[in-house]
Amino acid sequence: MTSGWRFWCMSLTLVGATAGFHILPHGRDVFLPKPLATLPLALDQCQGAEAPLPDEVIKRLGVDDYLSRTYHCADSEPIFLYIGYYRSQRTDDTIHSPQNCLPGNGWEPLGSSYVWLKTPEGRTVEVRKYIIEKGLERQVVLYWYQSHGRTIANEYRAKIALVHDAIFLHSTNSALVRINTPISGTGTEVRAEAFATAILARLGELIP
Repeated sequence: MTSGWRFWCMSLTLVGATAGFHILPHGRDVFLPKPLATLPLALDQCQGAEAPLPDEVIKRLGVDDYLSRTYHCADSEPIFLYIGYYRSQRTDDTIHSPQNCLPGNGWEPLGSSYVWLKTPEGRTVEVRKYIIEKGLERQVVLYWYQSHGRTIANEYRAKIALVHDAIFLHSTNSALVRINTPISGTGTEVRAEAFATAILARLGELIP
């Protein structure tokens, strides 16, 4: 399949999934078993500190619960963690993709790819990776969507999963998990991926 056909197929799939989501009932609210704030502050040899978002940002995101922290790790740049959880998603209240939010905040994407991480239980999980730039600063960003025991790294598949869940599970709850850190030296991406793996090991007990 040529790149042009692939683009149009993916675009039509996304449009179809989005249209289906708008006309489907979104089902019940799914509450977290415990607040996201119960995620340990000490994680993967890093110590976290709360970094609350302004009220206007929280309102714009439309989250039902969120976590925003800065993790300080020995001899390395800080790691920023954001998790936003939605008990259900509505037509005008869905997860904001980092692909839209980051350029809106002045960050320019330099490249994107997918990374496979291996969890302590032996599962292999795919997450999205972005390299972004603002002025003289560059960062690596890892993110994925989390719900019903699934980790989804692609916006198209996330939309399809949303329609599937609305039909078969009668729920549209989901979370966005995003990790970013300034690029400093050759080990930055390795550290970010190790931190993401530590987060993945905890999400099963936090996000239904």
